[in-house]
Amino acid sequence: MNKNYDPITPNGLLNLENEYSLLKRIERPKIVETVSWAASNGDRSENADYHYGKKKLREIDKRLSYLSKRINTVTAVDPLKQSSTKIQFGATVTILDEENNKQVYYIVGLDESDACKGKISYTSPLAQALLNKEIGDYVSFKTPKGERDIEIIDFSYSKIPDWFSVLPLYVLN
Repeated sequence: MNKNYDPITPNGLLNLENEYSLLKRIERPKIVETVSWAASNGDRSENADYHYGKKKLREIDKRLSYLSKRINTVTAVDPLKQSSTKIQFGATVTILDEENNKQVYYIVGLDESDACKGKISYTSPLAQALLNKEIGDYVSFKTPKGERDIEIIDFSYSKIPDWFSVLPLYVLN
């Protein structure tokens, strides 16, 4: 895979753009207003609203900088437009593990991964083991608990469910 290639699903990109927009247009102006109000109260050395607001403003600016860079470096790849006969980015993959348990995984971008919901980053050990494989292939990959063997029983390119909210919870705190 190309070193500069950094895929994300269209929905993942939309989530980044929405978070950026919310921070830039709503959250940051609100904090700037609070800091201005707190600064107008005089002595800033013991003004908790002022210090907390300045800290929060730095956090927001850092996140805005990160989001801006990510939005400009990722490549939106629509799973619905994939047609490979091998597993690629955006695939929904059904596997059978050593205990004959079926599991479904969605291969997504770095900013979208959520292993608890089956969304694995294309850079994860499992996704790396699955990429370019086909139905019926057996693959091994390393986990913190040791080597795992799985069988690929199905895969498709379909819409990846978006179970999470548009914004991470820490943005709303």
